[in-house]
Amino acid sequence: MTRLALFGAGGKMGLRLSRNLAASEFDTVHVEVSEAGRARLREALGLECVTAEEALAGADVVVLAVPDTAIRAVAASIIDKVPSGAMVVCLDAAGPFAGHLPERADVSYFVTHPCHPPIFNDETDMAAKRDHFGGIAAKQGIVNALMQGPEEHYALGEKVGRAIYAPVVRSHRVSVEGMALLEPGLSETVCASLLVVMREAMDEVVARGVAPEAARDFLLGHMNILGAVIFDEVEGVFSDACNKAIEFGKPVLMRDDWKRVFEPEEIAASIERIT
Repeated sequence: MTRLALFGAGGKMGLRLSRNLAASEFDTVHVEVSEAGRARLREALGLECVTAEEALAGADVVVLAVPDTAIRAVAASIIDKVPSGAMVVCLDAAGPFAGHLPERADVSYFVTHPCHPPIFNDETDMAAKRDHFGGIAAKQGIVNALMQGPEEHYALGEKVGRAIYAPVVRSHRVSVEGMALLEPGLSETVCASLLVVMREAMDEVVARGVAPEAARDFLLGHMNILGAVIFDEVEGVFSDACNKAIEFGKPVLMRDDWKRVFEPEEIAASIERIT
C-alpha cells in the first residue's frame, strides 16, 4: 500500500481529509501538533497520531493540511526527513506560488484543490444537496498541478486528490500559475467580492422596506435563472429591459480596469497578503 503522512490531521481541513482517507486504499498515518486537534481526531474518528519522524519514515506521499501561513515553516521543518522520491502535496497554490516550498530536487511537489459542488447539479440525495463544501456526499471537480517531479507522479497526485475530496466527478490539470488565477483571482477576488456586494445590496433593499424573506427569495431565484442563462446551463436570452439594466449597471458597479486583478503582479500581491 502507498504510505501517506497527513500533517495537520486534526485541523478543520485535516479532519475532513482524515475521514475520506480512512475509506481509501492509502495507508495513512496522522500528525497533529495541537492537543485539541489530536483529541478531535480521536473523538471523531478513533484515530491516534504519531510523531512527524514516525510518519515520514518510508512515506510515499506527504500531505500538508495546514494553513497557507504555515506552509513555509512546516515544509522547512520536515523537508530533510522526506524520503527521496516521495511526493509533497499542498492543498492550495498560494504557498507554492509564493516560493514557500524548500528546494529539494529529488522530491515531487503537487498541488490539488477542490472546485466545490457546483450550483447546477443533478444531486437528488438530501445529504448531497446540503453538502455545499464537498468531500462528504456531493460530487465535485478538482484541479491539480504537478509543480515539480517526474511526469508519472501526476497520476499519483491525482489519485490523492480524488481520495481526499471524494466523491470527485471531474479532474482538471492546470499549472500552479493557472491555479493561482483560479484562486485567489477568480474565486475570491472576483466571485467572493461580488457575492458580498450582492448580499449588501439585498440588505439595502431590506433597509428600504422590503421584507427580508421576499428579498432573499427574489435574489436567490434570480441568481438561479440569470446564472443558468449566463453560464449556458439553459438556452435563453435576457429581456430588453434586463439588457438595458446591465448596460447601465455594470459601469456603475465595476471599474473599467477591473480585469487587472488577473495581472501577474496583482495575483502575486494577493498571494503575498494571504501567505
